Amino acid sequence: MSSTRLVSLLGLGFGDCGKGLFTDYLCRQWDAHTVVRFNGGAQAGHNVVLPDGRHHTFAQFGAGSFVPGTVTLLAFPVIVHPTALLVEDAYLRRAGVDDALLRILIDGRCRVTTPFHQAAGRMRELQRGAQAHGSCGVGVGETAGHGIDHPDQIVRYADLAQPALALAKLELMRRTLRAGFSGRCAERAKQDAYAAELAVLDDASMASRWLDQVAQLTRQVPPAARAQVSARLHLPGCVLFEGAQGVLLDEWRGFHPHTTWSSIHPASVEAVAADAGPHARIEHLGILRAYMTRHGNGPLPTHDARLDHLPEPHNASDGWQGRFRRGHPDALLLRYALQAAGPLDGLLVSHLDVFEREPGLRWCAWYEDDSADEDLCTRDLISGRIESLVPGAAQDLAHQERLGRLLARATPHYAGEPVPDAAAFVAQIEALAGLPVLFGSHGPTYATVQMLKPLSKPHSTL
Repeated sequence: MSSTRLVSLLGLGFGDCGKGLFTDYLCRQWDAHTVVRFNGGAQAGHNVVLPDGRHHTFAQFGAGSFVPGTVTLLAFPVIVHPTALLVEDAYLRRAGVDDALLRILIDGRCRVTTPFHQAAGRMRELQRGAQAHGSCGVGVGETAGHGIDHPDQIVRYADLAQPALALAKLELMRRTLRAGFSGRCAERAKQDAYAAELAVLDDASMASRWLDQVAQLTRQVPPAARAQVSARLHLPGCVLFEGAQGVLLDEWRGFHPHTTWSSIHPASVEAVAADAGPHARIEHLGILRAYMTRHGNGPLPTHDARLDHLPEPHNASDGWQGRFRRGHPDALLLRYALQAAGPLDGLLVSHLDVFEREPGLRWCAWYEDDSADEDLCTRDLISGRIESLVPGAAQDLAHQERLGRLLARATPHYAGEPVPDAAAFVAQIEALAGLPVLFGSHGPTYATVQMLKPLSKPHSTL
């Protein structure tokens, strides 16, 4: 057990922090034999660019898949999108990785996203109009929500090896979801898109045709038993746990309803490891960008349209999520994320080369709220008393939604001079977080990552 090293990589923002880059780098640096996806589903988008120019946006395969021999484990409770996995495998083949399906394990207990979940989720987002949550449109949230309401209709990856069982669940699911929709989408411009998704729920032949496609996957990647998962997590060497999204999107710690349906937290990693049996101590590392970003709707207090010139070749503003926004570094949200995540061992910072392109980045030190709401929660937010706002064990979506409304109307105030360079920013992060910055990247590839400090064993704390 002591010869197995377990390390988690957890985003501290709204996603797009560099998890793909650092997963690829650390797989090479530490000879990781396995990358574990432990939360989320096919809505993840982790970009890896190689020095030779090859690129892939990893959604379900681990972002270490360019490294020969590295195995992906989709661990329970990850939500698997089987047909999207086949599509991703085809893209990887075009990028020179022709054995990705030979290097993946899928826990048979994982829930499965179906065409009916995807259609229903998209229809709900279209119905929300201007109040859209920022869905990625691949059905992960719908899969989780429908499973809570109708646990008997959950399709697990192991069920796909029993087509008759899976078909019965799929048809019941289709009928149940279809019964929840009536009328049309209110926005005329979106009516055709809504009708196309509704046609999926009306298609009685869809389930069997989809299962025929999925059989291509289950033949090559049969459901993994719990014992197989445990054995993989106890192999000597390094195991990286690659988190999806970021803690500011966490279902219980993010700002509802602009959140994801999974938890980005050390406890989620610990649960997967504990399910596999006694394990080594897990080293938890937080990842952030040198500036704030958000893809899709939701509050971003330091958003500044003047930063739109910063390059973002792999995050477009079209598609289901909507606009990709950039903002100045935010000390309050960083402190909130660190408090929500709990003790970490160190930090990894991406996009440190931004200071060569943008000399005007400044730290947001506090917020102003000119509304009439003078309650304690508002005062704590605008004055920076973050600790009182972070939820504990309680799962209080009303509290998180209220925080989101406050953030949406907060005016950022910036302290001091602009950040002069990457070295100054790293020093400021370390002072703010009380944590060492272990690695920093100055570009999109693993060749641009520098080790700044060695990883010490004891947990650091805020």
